[in-house]
Amino acid sequence: MQQKITPFLWFNNQAEEAAAFYTSVFKNAKVGNITRYGEAGPQPTGDVMTVSFEIEGMEFTALNGGPEFNFTEAISFAVSCASQEEVDDLWQKLTDGGEEGPCGWLKDRFGVSWQIVPTVVGELLSDPDPVKAQCVAEALYKMKKIDIQTLKQAYAQG
Repeated sequence: MQQKITPFLWFNNQAEEAAAFYTSVFKNAKVGNITRYGEAGPQPTGDVMTVSFEIEGMEFTALNGGPEFNFTEAISFAVSCASQEEVDDLWQKLTDGGEEGPCGWLKDRFGVSWQIVPTVVGELLSDPDPVKAQCVAEALYKMKKIDIQTLKQAYAQG
């Protein structure tokens, strides 16, 4: 069954490079079809127009549309991580050439925003004990890459 909504990522001219990068970061990922501009333009004939790729069963399309638009934090991709190992691995790969942000947010080398979030964060923040949840939130706000053990310690102290 085809996915009903597909994120399109607008690049100046790095669509193929970005798709290769993203599919190298995630284990369950692959590059799909590549289309090229024809004589109708607006880019030179033969240049890559779009690259489809899949990450964890979700389809994306990277488009070489030119320099008119840039990515902002207004849109991000949240990745649920089952372990600290997964958080560490994705954080290291996605921040390579990019930049760290607060509370598990980062920008990769292309300027795309990601949230690398352990699944335990939602569980701890939604605890019915507001003191425990507040202690976790306070610890979280001090972090860039999320550290599960530190959050669990804050929870236990709450």
